[in-house]
Amino acid sequence: MIFGKLLPREGNFFELFNQHAQHTVTAVHAFADLVKNYGDPALRERYNRAVDDAEGAADTVTLEVNRLLHQTFITPIDREQIHSLINTMDDVADLIQDAAEAMSLYDIRTMTDHIVRLTDLCVRCVERQKTAVAMLHQVGQAQTAAAALKICAEIDQLEGEADKVLHTALSKLFREEPDVRELIKLKAIYELLETVTDRCDDVAKLIEGVILENS
Repeated sequence: MIFGKLLPREGNFFELFNQHAQHTVTAVHAFADLVKNYGDPALRERYNRAVDDAEGAADTVTLEVNRLLHQTFITPIDREQIHSLINTMDDVADLIQDAAEAMSLYDIRTMTDHIVRLTDLCVRCVERQKTAVAMLHQVGQAQTAAAALKICAEIDQLEGEADKVLHTALSKLFREEPDVRELIKLKAIYELLETVTDRCDDVAKLIEGVILENS
């Protein structure tokens, strides 16, 4: 009991979640700018660096949450929920960086309509993720809990849209792309972007779990 009283109580987890969510929004907006300005090598490099910087900042927050988790005696929500939530959020940021790096590594020639559509869905998912995360500290309030659940449902719908876009993109790719190397490269990009929305949906499900246990 004496030892427990000496340890930090609760920690600043919700603020750290918010910081991470903002860094991920920054990363996905930089990625969208990369796609929009892909034909300009200088801007492409600039936005690639911006994605890297935002992902690095998100990693720093993740490390801080995991460090704090080991030092905090009483946490505001279940410890396993905190661990799962921050690491799944970090997966989203990592995948955005992976997509940006893959475009450079594979030397993608041009942006396709499907890359643009999937990027837009990624942006919308990540923005909604940030909004839902910002509500976590008040999920004990019925109105906030209901609003957060609604946003989580929207993320799930967007993930479903991305899944449909992926299927359409792959179908078109295998039917119309004569260059096998280009097919392999575009397939990888499409799948990475769809996986961003998958991970956002995973975050939404974790938030739903927190709400159900604490409202």
